Amino acid sequence: MFRPSHESLLLQNAEVDRLELPRIQDDDELEALKASGALQEIMAGESLRFDPRLDPSRRFCRPWTRDFVQDIAQAYYNRFHQQIQVNSAVRTIKVQKKLRRHNRNAAPADGDTASSHLAGLTVDLQRRGMTQEQIKWMEQYLFYMKALGLVEPEEERHQWVFHIMVSGRYAEWRMTQDVVPMQRPEPAEVTAENSAQ
Repeated sequence: MFRPSHESLLLQNAEVDRLELPRIQDDDELEALKASGALQEIMAGESLRFDPRLDPSRRFCRPWTRDFVQDIAQAYYNRFHQQIQVNSAVRTIKVQKKLRRHNRNAAPADGDTASSHLAGLTVDLQRRGMTQEQIKWMEQYLFYMKALGLVEPEEERHQWVFHIMVSGRYAEWRMTQDVVPMQRPEPAEVTAENSAQ
């Protein structure tokens, strides 16, 4: 449904530029962004796990991307009682260049089609191993978010992941959504006396 394309890479980079985010050069810059809180740690839990090959130092992303990952993971868990797996999150230009040497489908480290992983906006969620029903659910969820201008997704067939760039607008949109209270008030009891009035 979401085929990788040149246009998609341009849209992802347009969002990076709109937000005036740097493409992270190296580990020093990565650590500085973590220390400032500009990058937040993605937390594993009941609804989410990591590919064990993903370096713990790169299990970070922008705060709104982290919120998106937590939201989709919880919704997926509520539906299927299974975890979503994060295969990739933030990358440095140094890491992206190394990846390009081994994966010809990886986006460049610079230019107007550079990988949006370099700005911490993007995560790759594992698609391999999902049932057709689970894939359809993911596609519908992402289709809705894309229609709202909140994500730019790609289904990477070579790596079998959902590559999802999350717009900075997600934070604002999320604040407008109704939060279901933990405890709902009990409905008023209907008595014969009340119903007669």
